[in-house]
Amino acid sequence: MITATIDYRGEDIAAFTISGHAGYAAPGQDIYCAGVSAIAQTALLGLAKHLAQTPQVNIVEGEDALLKCILPADMGIDDRYKASLILSTMEAGLLSLQEAYPQYVKVRIRR
Repeated sequence: MITATIDYRGEDIAAFTISGHAGYAAPGQDIYCAGVSAIAQTALLGLAKHLAQTPQVNIVEGEDALLKCILPADMGIDDRYKASLILSTMEAGLLSLQEAYPQYVKVRIRR
């Protein structure tokens, strides 16, 4: 199962972690892994393009797949607003996948 954990700091998303595999098909052919990956990678691209400060990102591929993104704690208000838009959209996409395919995708929200 893919687990996406979204961590909040107050009203803002401060970090997210995505780990695991859906187990629906072989690696590289799993549509659920591809869907989650596309949503997360698009969020990372948006953050990199629109924020003045770069978030800390760690990606591990393979059997112990992991993607972790931590936003800087000292972001300015403009960057916090942009990050909020990007990451709340990511959260909505992941929650939609969880709703449609709960056997493959789990989203945990930590406040």
